[in-house]
Amino acid sequence: MEIKTYFKKVKQVESTIPTAFAVIASLETSDGGKVGSFTEVSRALAARMITEGRGRLASEEEAARFLETHAEARRTAEALAVTQQLQFTLVQPGESRNKPARGPKD
Repeated sequence: MEIKTYFKKVKQVESTIPTAFAVIASLETSDGGKVGSFTEVSRALAARMITEGRGRLASEEEAARFLETHAEARRTAEALAVTQQLQFTLVQPGESRNKPARGPKD
């Protein structure tokens, strides 16, 4: 494909994508691309992938499922990060919480 034709086609495809980011479903390619992997990419990259035959726009249902799956994974990761940040202080019976901590030389 001639370079001018390629970029003209990319611009045409890009103008049909309504949002700044799009969910793309990969297509099988001769260089080892696997069909059915979903990813969210910028409008420009989506247009290039579609023009080159490496992907297609995901349907609304596929995109919603992909985005919900990733939102759930994000919530789980955030919850895990919060639990890892919790700190516990063990206080011996009879020890005051207001006492300064004893250092190694005390």
